[in-house]
Amino acid sequence: MNVEDTRNGVAEYLIEKYGDGIIIELKWEQGAKDIGGEIQVNSIEYAQFLKDRGYIVDPDPYDPTVQEAFKYRAIESFARHSRLGATNIHSTDELEKAFKESVDYLRKLGYKRISLKTGAYGMEALAMAIRYSSDCNLDLLTIDGAGGGTGMSPWNMMQHWGIPSLNLHAKAWEYCNILDKAGKNVPDISLAGGFAREDHIFKALALGAPYMKQVCMGRAPMIPGYLGSNIQGVFQPEKRSALRGHWEELPPTVKAIGTYPEEIFAGWETVKNKVGAEAMKDIPFGAIAMNGYADKLACGLQQLMAGARKFSLSEISRSDLVSANQETAQEVGIPHMVEAGNDAALSILKK
Repeated sequence: MNVEDTRNGVAEYLIEKYGDGIIIELKWEQGAKDIGGEIQVNSIEYAQFLKDRGYIVDPDPYDPTVQEAFKYRAIESFARHSRLGATNIHSTDELEKAFKESVDYLRKLGYKRISLKTGAYGMEALAMAIRYSSDCNLDLLTIDGAGGGTGMSPWNMMQHWGIPSLNLHAKAWEYCNILDKAGKNVPDISLAGGFAREDHIFKALALGAPYMKQVCMGRAPMIPGYLGSNIQGVFQPEKRSALRGHWEELPPTVKAIGTYPEEIFAGWETVKNKVGAEAMKDIPFGAIAMNGYADKLACGLQQLMAGARKFSLSEISRSDLVSANQETAQEVGIPHMVEAGNDAALSILKK
């Protein structure tokens, strides 16, 4: 729930329509961005509708010059931005009060599970997110590091602002540890910000153990999803437009793997076994590709865990990591590779 969702009564609508059991996520700005939520709109009529509703739309769809440029395709789309939040708050005390009031209000509406997502802001904002989530007994806090944003936000700004994920997440562990030692509740934490591979998952969970319980992925899983859609558009051209598929024929890189769906997708039979042969005709190829991606992550993570002799995710710890250079060791608090375990090694030699 961002600023516009709050203004437009989304929380009230959802609890009235769906009742108990739904989870609502508060957002400080829009995840990893400092520019608010953003989508791309290809219809000038819809862009005008959004502007009428109160969103910031760029360029202005009511500007006659813009309308003429859109007519001749010089402009083909509009960016819809959510406005920035907390612009009328001037101190951390005011922010704390406003945040706790918003959580109390959501609980009065009937929400039993509430989470918070924050972005790659500085240390003060990180500490506030952790402490307020603790004080309000939130169910989850997601900390999203820089760089962030999807292809929807190709702005240069996204490459030049915010705290990188590794530094931000290392500091988050430090702050959680302070709360823990003080006997205060530490919220379950999810980490996000550029994760794509199984080693990323392992390192993130180890770096944040025992407070960081899961990893969020955004852009990486989109790749197999879109790839599957492109492939499906080749075999089912009548669905290409609805699927947003862009291929009319398979490229050589895919043909090198196979020439028909059952051959291309390693997980085809696995998915069919789960849903049944009859239902298989309705399963999007993007979902089948996602299954293959998840299988790859799971297998790779099992391999790394086996090497660490850890056979459940909850057993992964900071001791399973070493730093590759002294700068990293200093920044994240994980010993350098030749220092990790050195005391134990010396005790063996001096026995």
